[in-house]
Parts: sequence; C-alpha cells; structure tokens
Amino acid sequence: MLSASPMKKYNIWLLALILLLAQQTFAQSGKLKAANRSFESMSYIEAIRSYEDYLRTAKVGSPEMKEALTKLGYSYRKVQDTRNAERVYAELIEKYNKDLESEIFLYYAQALANNGKYKESQKMYSRYGEEQTADMRGRRFTVAYMDNSRFFQDSSTYKIDYLYTLNSRQSDFSPMYYKNGLVFVSAREEGGAIKRVFMQNQTPFLDLFMFPDTSELRKDNIVAAKQLGSVGGGSAFSASEKLESMAKEEQEKPLSKIEQFSKTLNSKYHEGPVTFFKDYKKLIFTRNNYNKGRSRTGTDGVTKLKLYLAVDNGKHWGGIVELPFNSDNYSCGHPALSPDNKKLYFVSDMPGGFGGTDIYVVDYRDGQWGSPVNLGKDINTEGNEMFPFVDENGNLYFSSDGIEGLGGLDVFFVEMKEGIPMSEIKNLGAPINSEKDDFGFITDGNRTSGYFSSNRKRGYGDDNLYSFRHGCRQLNILVYDSDSKKPLELADVRVLKNGINKELMVTGIDGKVTVCLETGTDFEFKIMKEGYESNGVSYGTFASSLKNQTSIKVYLEKSKAPIIKGTIVAEVNQQPIQGAVVTLQNEKDGSKQQIITGLDGKYEFQPKKEGEYSVTASKNNYAENTESLGKVKQSKKGPKTVEQNLGLVGQGDVFRLDNIYYDYGQFFIRPDAAKELEMKLVPLLKKYPNMRIEVRSHTDSRSSDAFNLKLSENRARAVVDYLAARGINTKRVVAKGYGEAELLNNCDDGIKCEEDQHQANRRTEFKILDVSAVGMN
Repeated sequence: MLSASPMKKYNIWLLALILLLAQQTFAQSGKLKAANRSFESMSYIEAIRSYEDYLRTAKVGSPEMKEALTKLGYSYRKVQDTRNAERVYAELIEKYNKDLESEIFLYYAQALANNGKYKESQKMYSRYGEEQTADMRGRRFTVAYMDNSRFFQDSSTYKIDYLYTLNSRQSDFSPMYYKNGLVFVSAREEGGAIKRVFMQNQTPFLDLFMFPDTSELRKDNIVAAKQLGSVGGGSAFSASEKLESMAKEEQEKPLSKIEQFSKTLNSKYHEGPVTFFKDYKKLIFTRNNYNKGRSRTGTDGVTKLKLYLAVDNGKHWGGIVELPFNSDNYSCGHPALSPDNKKLYFVSDMPGGFGGTDIYVVDYRDGQWGSPVNLGKDINTEGNEMFPFVDENGNLYFSSDGIEGLGGLDVFFVEMKEGIPMSEIKNLGAPINSEKDDFGFITDGNRTSGYFSSNRKRGYGDDNLYSFRHGCRQLNILVYDSDSKKPLELADVRVLKNGINKELMVTGIDGKVTVCLETGTDFEFKIMKEGYESNGVSYGTFASSLKNQTSIKVYLEKSKAPIIKGTIVAEVNQQPIQGAVVTLQNEKDGSKQQIITGLDGKYEFQPKKEGEYSVTASKNNYAENTESLGKVKQSKKGPKTVEQNLGLVGQGDVFRLDNIYYDYGQFFIRPDAAKELEMKLVPLLKKYPNMRIEVRSHTDSRSSDAFNLKLSENRARAVVDYLAARGINTKRVVAKGYGEAELLNNCDDGIKCEEDQHQANRRTEFKILDVSAVGMN
C-alpha cells in the first residue's frame, strides 16, 4: 500500500481547513441573516440575542460587525435598555469612529444622559451638533449640560410617591382622571388561557384598567410610608426598590380594586392611552389599526395606531368609530381633550412634521372634526413629542426627548390660548423628571397634585405609576395705609408673571395675599383700592425652597382719583374672556391706557385726569365693543368706583332666540316673536354694522322630513324679511332651515310628547358667521 506524499497531505489538510473556515463563515453569515430578520420584523428581544451571539465570533473591524453593532444598539434603544445601549455605542465609536452615521453620536449622547453621565453626553451632543448643524438638539443639549442645576431648582417643592397598589411586573403608565378614580394603561397579563405577547419586547399587549377611587390610593400609600419610612422628594427613588419587592408580593394575590376598564374596548391588540369628555359619556382612545374584528397594515406592512371614539350606552362602551383623520400609513394616538371639549390634541408621525412624532390639534364642533394642525416648531422638535395633557385652564403638558432635559422623555409645560402657545416651554425639572423616560403627566389647574409615569427604576418594560404633591415657596404681599400703617382690607392685587396678566387677588382683614413663587419668573404686583393711589412692586425668582417665606410690604397713599373696573365676558355664555385687550380712552385729549385680561376676564384702571371716558374691549374673531363711561371726575364726597362690564360676541357663537315660536305648520312671525327680534337681534346688527349672521330655523318632528325642511326654510326666510323691513341689509343675513334634524329633546317620530315639548323644538337661532365683513351695512 502506497502512502500519500507530504505535498498531498498538505493539500488535503489545506482543503479541510478551507472547508472548515467556509462552514464557519457560512454559519456566521446565517447568524447575521437571522438576526437581521428579527430586526426587520421589529422582534427586538430576539434580535438582541442573535446579534450578541453573532458578535462573539465576528471579525473585528469588518463591515458586518459594524452592521451588527449598529442594529444591536438600536434594538437596545427600542427596549429601553440604556446601559447596554451605551456599551454598544461606545464600542461602535471606538472601532469605527470616522466611519459612522451622525445619528450614532446622537444615540450615544442620549444613552449617556439616560444613565446620568451628563458630561460625557455633552461631548457626544457637541460632536453630533458639529455634523448636523440644522438639528438644534446638538446645540441645545450641549449648552444645557454645561450646567444642569436649573433642572433641580424646584426639587424641594415636590413630594413623589410610588403607587405600588397599581404597579405590576409589566408596564403601567398614562393615567387619566375618570370620575373619582383613574384609568391607566397596563401590559399586565390578561385573563384566559391564551397569553398573547407583543413581539417587539415579548410583553403582553396593552389594555385599559381602572382604579375606582383615588382616595383609596392615598390611604394605601400612607400604609406603605409607615412600613418603609418617609417616601418624599428624592427619597422616593431610593425607596422604590423596597416598594418594588412589596409590589411583587402583592402580585401573587389578586388586586380586587383594579379591574379591566371595558371588555368591549380591550381587544387582542394595544389599547391606550385614553381621554374623556367632561361628562364621561364619551371617550377617545388609542388602539392598533383594528376595528370590527379586522386589522389593517400600512403599505410598509406595519400596523399603525389610530384614534377611536366610543360612547357609554349605559351598559358598556360601544358605538366605536375611528376618527376621520386617521390613516393606515401613519399613526395617530395619545389623545387629550381641552376643558371645553372643543379641541383635541394628539400625537402623530404623519408626513410634514418636524421630527419623529409631533403634537397636533384639531377642532371639534357640533360633532364634526376639522383638519389637524401641527402645533409648530415652538413645541415640536426634531425629536419626539408625546403624551399631551390639557389641564382645566387649557394649558398644555407634554413629554419630549427633543427639548433639553435630564434625559429620555421629560415633562414640559406651556401656557396655551385657543390652541396657540403663549409662553416659553418650561421643563418641570426633578423630581418629576429624571434621567429616564417621564411621561403621561396629569394634574389639576394649579399643579398642586397629580400623577405621572416613569421607567426610572431599572430595565426595560418597567414603566410605573407615581403620584405627586406640589407645594410652593410663599410670597406674602402686605398692603398698608401709608399714614396709619394699618393693614388695608379688600385691596385688589393684580398678579402679572413675565408681563402676562394673571389672577386678581383681594387682601384679607390682615391686608395680606399669598402667592406661590415660580423659579425663573418675573412677578409684578399692581395694587388698587378705592380712595387710594395705585401702587406696584416687582419681584424676580431664581431659586425656590419650601423652607423660605418672603414678605413684601406695600403702602398706599390716600387719593381722590376714581377706579374704573369691570369684567369682559362672552355674550354667548357669560364666561370670562382671557386675552381681551381693554382700552380706556380720554375722549378729550385721546390719551389711552391698556390692559390684557387674564383668566378671570377682569380689568382695572385709575385715570389721573377728569373728563369724558370710554372703555373698549377687543379680541381676534370677536366684534369690538365700546361703551361710554360719561364724565369721570373726583368727588367731594371721596373717590368712587365705576364698574363697566362688557360682553363680546364672537365668530361661531350661536344664540337662541328664546321667545320666537311658531304655530304648528305656520311660518308667520307671531307678536311675541317680534318683541324678541326687536330687543335682541335688531339692536345687535345695528351696533355691529360689519357683522354677518346665519338665521337657523328648526321644526318639531311632526309631518314629513321634506315638509319640515321646507317649513323651516320659510321660517328662517320670514326672519330675514322682518330684519330687512327694519333696515338690515339682507346680504348680511343667511337664512337656513334645518327641519327636524336637530331636536332638543327626545320627541322624535313616533314618540308621544306634550305640546310644550314640541314647541321647544320649533325654535330660531342665529349664528355669528363673521364679525369683520366690509361693505355690508
């Protein structure tokens, strides 16, 4: 038998080595392809496992290793594992520093901030800003992290409590007020034998849950505080680990107080967050693109989020309809209604935005939706703006990772007026905000208490619910008579913040009012009292502490000058109007004083000259109203207060002409109707010669729809003819009949009702179409 030559043995060995290396390369390539498949299907937990496995034997410095590290870092971002994200991005930059997309430096900066490493984060933001000069995040965060002490100025005014009664082992977030309780979003496991999980992070799908009574929450937290010691301010965070272990013990037992909010709303996909109409009869909620048993995907194959409206029919939430501006190709979610339910704020990644997700606002009138409007670059950034909430004053809270903050999503506040930002955006600072994600913030109008969610504890899928109470650093304004040095009771103290008119306060028997100071705010106080010269004082804040109280003494001198004051209200509902410009004018020399009303709609002046005066109130989309005050002078009997309230009529207002009724089947103007027209409508149209209106006539349900529509048109036309006979240009008046389409009661076809109930539906209204039309008089 012949033995193989040395050369043949070498060739066989070399061939075997090549085959082995090929097999390893093929296996490696297979691992990377499998990891990429998981990544592309957004199964990030599985992608993490696969990429980590691949990278153990990947060729250092290869393009494949760069690809794997890039996608691994992104996967850790998506599951909120910031420590591993930091590790991966650090390795990427170390190995491929000069061959990386600029977004890698942004992601690394964000991960560092999430882990409390602000100095290191600042360097990466600076690097990102050098490469992406148009993206303001690089510049903003670089400057912010030079000195982040401003984010901690109000920390001592807050007390935070971890809500262990509500929190589960899964994510719990986005609380919303519902009657006496809270409705929130949770990934806690659903009942039943089938357990469905969300593939991105392998957690159960989100559903809506309810805790019926928040007063019970407070009691539970008192018990927890006794067991754990004081849990307040910064100490809440150090105690969270103890609370977590208690919460896990509680999870072994059923939490009878927590229940599914609605079995008809909760589906096999994601639900939440949610917002409620003020009567709690309707709600708007977020859900995956799934309705009536059918789900849809966009052109990219991804199921988006949509907004849906549901109605409480007394037994369950039903009548689910999707809002008209939804799309299969982009998401809409995170709804928040204004206090009057006329505006809906929501979040979307629809085309044309400024960043990842933006906040939009859409009008809601008479059951009809307008077109969504982006809140603009004053609020929306290149990052993500999410989780809006509107308080009882109409002001907006939201979370963002694009505005400088402590890391992740921070909670911000901005004053709003009719859907328009009116102040600079304020970061609420620690301890509401942390280096992690803080969001789903809700509160009362004075921000004295509320709830929010945060993943500040540790790990991914770890969103938890917290409550807070907010105190303040008090400033006492003490008003005295300059001669007697005695306190002055019933003195008006007008508060202005950063030049904007706020609340009006009145001194007590001790001559004192107390305000809560806000850090970084310039305060001005204007004091008036009948018989005294007005006076004022300014005060700026730079730091706040509950331990310190400050008092300012203000002395008023006797005066004979009168005070002119009043309230600006909407004629349609007599509610105060904020933001109205009130002008006091001396008719002789034309001199003027102006003030812009605050939330209370009030104004005050103290003219120094005697003479004829008039007061005018104006505001966009309202008809300007001027009233003469006549002669204003000093009196020998002492100064007096002149009070003049003004009402404004606005575009879109609908007024009921209460006493205009018609005989059944007739459209003639009855004598009692003529009196109402003469007293209310004719004077209004003559006072505002540029105003256009729509006369809206309605019938009861008796007779056919066609007959009632024609009858209502004739009735509206009869009102127009009546106005024309009194000199009103008919070009200013539109007549429209609505028939029986808008009944005020349940007296529909086939329902037996009394005659007075039917007569209530036979009514006439007028709607203000325009307050500034030209050439119509």
